[in-house]
Amino acid sequence: MLGDSPRGKCLSIECSLRALNRILHDEILNKPMETLKLAIPSGIYTLQNNLLYVALSNLDAATYQVTYQLKILTTALFSVSMLSKKLGVYQWLSLVILMTGVAFVQWPSDSQEPDSKELSAGSQFVGLMAVLTACFSSGFAGVYFEKILKETKQSVWIRNIQLGFFGSIFGLMGVYIYDGELVSKNGFFQGYNQLTWIVVILQALGGLVIAAVIKYADNILKGFATSLSIILSTLISYFWLQDFVPTSVFFLGAILVITATFLYGYDPKPTGNPTKA
Repeated sequence: MLGDSPRGKCLSIECSLRALNRILHDEILNKPMETLKLAIPSGIYTLQNNLLYVALSNLDAATYQVTYQLKILTTALFSVSMLSKKLGVYQWLSLVILMTGVAFVQWPSDSQEPDSKELSAGSQFVGLMAVLTACFSSGFAGVYFEKILKETKQSVWIRNIQLGFFGSIFGLMGVYIYDGELVSKNGFFQGYNQLTWIVVILQALGGLVIAAVIKYADNILKGFATSLSIILSTLISYFWLQDFVPTSVFFLGAILVITATFLYGYDPKPTGNPTKA
């Protein structure tokens, strides 16, 4: 039969490519306004990455780690204001505990502290403003992306392609502005090796999973999952890579993160009024 022959398989692959091309043409090129919506979070994410670089250059590690966890609260605030999400007292309390726990988990140990350098008041102010702006931009971009995913009929795959398209444009602009000379001399993929490609693939797959979590859950639950993944990766680093020694601060942070996770899902049952005979 034709379907079992190599020719049939080629036709099947060709049909799949044609179908993909048609979907991309219909959903992206024929709907420019829908596509342009993703330029906003893409641009914000690119700006955020640069702000974090500025913050790391002007703040010590401890101040940076603690301050950047404010993104957990900004995400919740934007979820309430943009998505009309309602959070109870226990949920707000769990978010504060989560923010504290993640800060403790990522608190640099003495062995991780770099050589101390004198930071002027001006540079610290610049770093603080950069990390605070990154916190608000992270919260807004994440909730904006969630709003688009949940209020439109386009699939997660199409939205990821649109997001990646603009992200690639903004990213390439930054590469050629800051490293254009090195790229022209040594090529774009200089320094890439097998491990680098594995990390790229894992990051891409992680992005798809995160988009699915945002669509079918929300950014707040994504924050909890990310926090638990930090603990998991640290434990893997200790048991498998053997390049991390957990401290008492780490264990305290891990306990707080786990406590916050359970507290967020806690639903106190209202006490019923006793019936009178």
